Amino acid sequence: MAFKPGFDQSPAFNDAGRNAWGAGSNTQQGYPQQGYPQQGGYPQAPYGQTGWGQAPQQPGFSPDQLRDMYDRPSATKVDTDRMSYEDTIVKTLLAFGVLIVGAVAGWNLPPVVWIVGAIVGFVLALVNTFKKKPSPALVLAYSFFEGLFVGGISGMYNTMWDGIVTQAVFGTLGVFAVTLLLFTSGKVRATPKATRFFLVALVGYMAFSLVNVVLMLLGVTQSAFGLLGVTVFGIPLGVLIGIFVVLMAAYSLILDFDQIKTGVERGAPRIYAWTAAFGLIVTLVWLYLEILRILAIIASSSRN
Repeated sequence: MAFKPGFDQSPAFNDAGRNAWGAGSNTQQGYPQQGYPQQGGYPQAPYGQTGWGQAPQQPGFSPDQLRDMYDRPSATKVDTDRMSYEDTIVKTLLAFGVLIVGAVAGWNLPPVVWIVGAIVGFVLALVNTFKKKPSPALVLAYSFFEGLFVGGISGMYNTMWDGIVTQAVFGTLGVFAVTLLLFTSGKVRATPKATRFFLVALVGYMAFSLVNVVLMLLGVTQSAFGLLGVTVFGIPLGVLIGIFVVLMAAYSLILDFDQIKTGVERGAPRIYAWTAAFGLIVTLVWLYLEILRILAIIASSSRN
């Protein structure tokens, strides 16, 4: 099972969920068995009761009633309160819509607002990541405050380099579409080896980013992007690292898709679609900000 922060904490996507909702077990509609031994396909009665190993008696129904019950449509995942692709898409679009509302507000508000949004969004991201049972309110709150930050920083970048935000949006949508197409076609899948490499690379990138911020605050580097503005063979280091990070974000999308597929196939409770929506929003924001920074570094270097 591939690891994805947030998903691994939820029993809908880890080994505990496999035992509870039983992909591959003798369950129906994702519900666990009652624990009674079976014989001949029928549940055996507990000790001390009659009907041991016998089929339960059918109540008396008229032919019309039986025909009506037979003609009724099968219960859907929504009817059984199970996670489905459709419901996950709806919840993701809702969270994304709240993100857009926050981004529009952040674009038009002073920097102090979207800085607060960044701090609150980071705290809510941690809460949602380590919360085993998802909370729709917390997921939507994260989307709004993260939207404040995304909108504010996008407005700042667009002031310095007009049109850069539009390019970053289309770049993000392009990476998302290609990744989804490759996943649905079966050409790309999450593997344990690739996931381990992803985690090591992610930790390394976070450590590099922290060092870069410290150097910028101390005034060691003169570039607006710190070490990312240093050129290597005429190419800004930020562009080279940025391309690699975009590939990491694309693999993170693969993990998101894989975990959604796992949750649906295991018949996870419907509430866990919010966990899936949260994971997708986190990855899309990360992908967008990385593409935005790459474009800003390229635009900045072309002026020099």
